[in-house]
Amino acid sequence: MNNLEPINQTKLYGLGAYLNELIRLYKNNIYPNKILLSGQKGIGKSTLAFHFINYVLTLNENFKYDTQNFNINIESSEFKTIQNKSNTNLISIDVYDEKKTIDINQIRQLIINLNKSSFNQKPRFVLIDNIELLNINSINALLKVLEEPNENINFILIHNNKKIPSTLLSRCINFKISLKNNDYLKISNQLLNDDLENLISKDLINYYFTPGEIYHLVQFSIKNKYDLSNIDLKSFLKILIKEGHFKKNNFINLIMYNLIELYFRKLNSPFSNLINEKYSYFVKRISNTKTYNLDKESLFMEFNDEILDG
Repeated sequence: MNNLEPINQTKLYGLGAYLNELIRLYKNNIYPNKILLSGQKGIGKSTLAFHFINYVLTLNENFKYDTQNFNINIESSEFKTIQNKSNTNLISIDVYDEKKTIDINQIRQLIINLNKSSFNQKPRFVLIDNIELLNINSINALLKVLEEPNENINFILIHNNKKIPSTLLSRCINFKISLKNNDYLKISNQLLNDDLENLISKDLINYYFTPGEIYHLVQFSIKNKYDLSNIDLKSFLKILIKEGHFKKNNFINLIMYNLIELYFRKLNSPFSNLINEKYSYFVKRISNTKTYNLDKESLFMEFNDEILDG
């Protein structure tokens, strides 16, 4: 399977209207230099940002961005240097794999880089993903940069519909990105070369999973040698809980709640009074666990014993 990380995506699926709007603003010299792309995680916001940046940086190049087909030309030097993270007109920041937050040192390095002279006259972009993971020190440092940005600097902040400080929100123009639920599977299938049904069983398909989540689910299955085309949701949940994957894999940790919700929805309808009671109980348990950062393992083990084995 191809590497479908946003930085490698040469084709933009499902978000062409949003890209056209950004291009329209840029062409008419009314593009704001501080924007927030907000929406569900995995919907394609980062991919959209990379495509817009490629459009701007290749305007006067031989291998321009294809606005008709929403396609990046792989011969573009801008694309190649962005891929190998050597492009002088793009500074990209995200949380490190081993970290839980974007720390102050990353923002300090950003400030140092922004104070350096540019090698060309092209616009410069700062792309910060998962901004809800900025810690308080990082936010305060970033706010100072946003208040007085250097000339020709454009900030694109990626926000996954989580709570962020109003001071940060007020300094940016917010572009809300959304798709219809039915489009999630259509785009996922396109990303996976029309092979979705051969990679994941129908019982595991969730119309609320974003294309990014489905891609990471496939990646997880390949890495751990699970054949998701021949496994049902109940069996998959039991494996995840028994093997403790939610403790070892950040993606699984993030989608466990969604998988539990999906399992309840897939139970025979109408729910019995007992199932309704248990569903209400676990919804409350999940909410409390999220709110108060309680022990997830005890929640998942209880779900396994009471529902999966009950």
